[in-house]
Amino acid sequence: MISYYTAVIAFIMVSLIILCVLVYENNRLAPEDKRRFYISYLLICLSALAEWTGIQLNGRTEYPVLLLRVVKCLDYILTPLAGAAFISQMKIRNIWTKILTVIIGINTVFQVVSIFTDWMTVINEQHRYTHGPLYTIYTLEYVAIIVCVIMQFLVWGKGFKKQNRFSLYLIMVLILAGILTQELLGSDVRTAYLALTVGAMLLFIHSTEFNQQSMDEHIYEQQIKIETDDLTGLYNRYAYSEALEKYEEKMPENLVAFSIDIDGLKNTNDTLGHIAGDELIKGAADCIKTVFAKHGCCYRTGGDEFIVLAVLKDASAKDLLEELSSMTSKWKGKEVPSLSLSAGYAEAKEGTGITCEDLVREADKGMYREKDEFYRSSGLERRKI
Repeated sequence: MISYYTAVIAFIMVSLIILCVLVYENNRLAPEDKRRFYISYLLICLSALAEWTGIQLNGRTEYPVLLLRVVKCLDYILTPLAGAAFISQMKIRNIWTKILTVIIGINTVFQVVSIFTDWMTVINEQHRYTHGPLYTIYTLEYVAIIVCVIMQFLVWGKGFKKQNRFSLYLIMVLILAGILTQELLGSDVRTAYLALTVGAMLLFIHSTEFNQQSMDEHIYEQQIKIETDDLTGLYNRYAYSEALEKYEEKMPENLVAFSIDIDGLKNTNDTLGHIAGDELIKGAADCIKTVFAKHGCCYRTGGDEFIVLAVLKDASAKDLLEELSSMTSKWKGKEVPSLSLSAGYAEAKEGTGITCEDLVREADKGMYREKDEFYRSSGLERRKI
């Protein structure tokens, strides 16, 4: 009958194969990252097989002693490599990477030399092995490798957000617990490769989830850039067009469209320069955002043209325009002494069957009436503005 440990090793092999398939099917991973995962899983697989083979050969006199020594050599070389394999997934190069490389190199040379001596493994006439007199050196090297792996986990964790670090550190604790349980409780308890395999699975899930979060954040940032006006920070013409399409499908009954325009922007540009004109535009945007942002979305649709699409529940359109007028009357810039806006509005509840674009056109009419009044009261000719 198949032994319990052999069954565990078989399930470990199958799990690692499934992990490789998951990595292969993940199109978000770069080819280089996929290779790192493959190498990690291969090292875990080979080291687990080396340990299992050593157990199977233990006490089997029909096989030469040299074969058992070679297998134990591979076991002691590959086991630290399997634990360190996780470091390759982190893509970190620092002092701990160098120390880890040196220790693994020294251990590899030491184990190869030990094939021809009893330093690491003493084998009796019944082909049963025990630890040799220099096994302590391997133990110290193994502990040093574990310390390096822990330090790299801590360094890597700093690159994650705080809410992602705790799960990463728990994965590290799980892997260490599995290794230490086997080392401290003896050869009958074989938990190291089980912990490494489960840790590899969880680390893949963690890495995939983190990469997805990073991609989502990048897409969100790009979307903000696409929809945001650089000068004012308000939504731009593209975002406004998207909003019109959205409201084409369903327009709330309490939707109100505001059309707002800066008075005298061209005159400011001609007399004080475009820096002053930009200050006027940013001042207008700040006032509009302060008044309307909590009620809806504010858009800069042209040089001095602004549209607000707001769903009003506890406020009236007239009150908001009065608040805007009060705020602009108090505004003062460094280049421009004052700010004047013309504004109009239209409410969806006042008409039936109208579209959002119709609503904006009605708001424009109200804005142009105010602008005509501005021309008359200021004495400025319209063509100069």
